Amino acid sequence: MTAARRTVHGVMIGIIVLDTGFRRLPGDIAHTGTWPFPVQFQVVRGVRPKDVIEGDPRQSLDAFRRAIDDLAALGCSAITTSCGFLAAVQEELARHAPVPFLSSALLQLPMIERILPAGKRPGLIVSDQNALTERHLRSVGAAQVLPMAALPVDGPLLRNMREGAGEVDAGAQAADVTATVEDLLARHPEVGALVFECANLPPYAAAVSRQFGLPVYDIVTLVRWMQLSLVPPVYPL
Repeated sequence: MTAARRTVHGVMIGIIVLDTGFRRLPGDIAHTGTWPFPVQFQVVRGVRPKDVIEGDPRQSLDAFRRAIDDLAALGCSAITTSCGFLAAVQEELARHAPVPFLSSALLQLPMIERILPAGKRPGLIVSDQNALTERHLRSVGAAQVLPMAALPVDGPLLRNMREGAGEVDAGAQAADVTATVEDLLARHPEVGALVFECANLPPYAAAVSRQFGLPVYDIVTLVRWMQLSLVPPVYPL
């Protein structure tokens, strides 16, 4: 079989990024310092977070399909996105993509539900609890009812994202996330692992895990899992 013509070679992950302007920190999906392996970013111009979270992401399917086509043509071995709410269109975009497509950190939920000790459940930290619907959870094969807490609308993290802040207070944003987790665990002591829906939350995963002693799953853990499958470690034999 003749190999397809490619301009860029090697294994790399394609990352579709929504049209935003806020400051991203290391750990964020769209910060280059997050990734210890090659990635390629593709911005979907004109598609903003509120179009996906508050609106119907199906209206932007053509824009995402074009981004997938561009990243696949460039040679990306797998493709992901910068918004967990794109879980709602996982099936549609996975059918279109010629390589593995990972829409959201929520894809990890079915596995986490099955590996936790008896009586424990995954807990969700989301950017907008009202916007997370049965469709999002059904699309990733997760339970329809899960413990959940949302970042405060008037807190520094969502405000900075909403206003496109060019500079941010990382400590204040970390405290925002920590307080949200603390609220969730106070209401749901059965939570045995945390899942960050929002792809902007991984910068705070380590601090949250240390403080609360729980495993944290996010878009970075998902993409690293994918990368490890594409480039398995070589062991001395």
